[in-house]
Amino acid sequence: MDAILKVENVTKSYTGHKALDDVSLEVPRGAVYGLLGPNGAGKTTLIRVINRITLADSGRVLLDGKPLTESDVFHIGYMPEERGLYKKMRVGEQAIFFARLKGLGRREAESRLKGWFERLSIADWWERKVEDLSKGMAQKVQFISTVVHEPKLLIFDEPFSGFDPINANLLKEEILGLRDRGATIIFSTHNMASVEEICDHITLINKSHNILSGSVEEIRRSAGGNNFEVTHRADDAELAAALGSLAIVVGESHGIVGGYRQTNIHIRRDEDVRAVIAALNDRCELRSLREMMPSMNDIFIRAVNGTL
Repeated sequence: MDAILKVENVTKSYTGHKALDDVSLEVPRGAVYGLLGPNGAGKTTLIRVINRITLADSGRVLLDGKPLTESDVFHIGYMPEERGLYKKMRVGEQAIFFARLKGLGRREAESRLKGWFERLSIADWWERKVEDLSKGMAQKVQFISTVVHEPKLLIFDEPFSGFDPINANLLKEEILGLRDRGATIIFSTHNMASVEEICDHITLINKSHNILSGSVEEIRRSAGGNNFEVTHRADDAELAAALGSLAIVVGESHGIVGGYRQTNIHIRRDEDVRAVIAALNDRCELRSLREMMPSMNDIFIRAVNGTL
């Protein structure tokens, strides 16, 4: 795997509290990487270590295979959950100020920013004061200020909080567009639906430890355990007879339109899926067999509770 960012055995303690305990992870280049965990798990501390806002007690962070240095912050864009705009400044000047901190000249900064303002439908607010912005508008300005210098690594902490569904979807599309244009994105969130929609990989941190890492598809499939929904025309006894020792019924069957029934089953082994389909076709008038993948919300709860 081509990893743009590696976190190796990072530990960070504060007085009486270990925020990170030997945490390691690898972020693939060009991916959207979800950083998940309950409140107080250590996510924000890890983000601060990656941004060199906080230094780790031990371990190291590598960007493109090299230890992270102060100058690397020019290659990173970070939007914290606590938004940091100066209320008395005009919106455009505020955005230019942040862009210049990231190394852009004034003319280049203004050109890029005005393009983004048009794109996110806030061009009319360029000369207004920051204090006049709604929460959602302020978040758009913060987002633009985070991405305007086109960093190769972007980190968003709860980027969708405070957005209505239309603007949240707009931001998701922009994040995916940034990934498609070569950026790597890390985002910390509690919104499991967002994880399923846009994340390629995740790490779940709980009680200062990395307890789960991998691609979203692999994690869901591993946690799914060969559970399927069968649509068929058979009573319970006929279905059980068809399944034999290959699978078991999970829960109760229920009828649907057209005389069909739906039943959830668990197939004991991966290699028996074809045999189950053949048996159901022969004896139960099989209409469909649909794999029942667990949601990321279910996986999150099970992992945190130690039942995954």
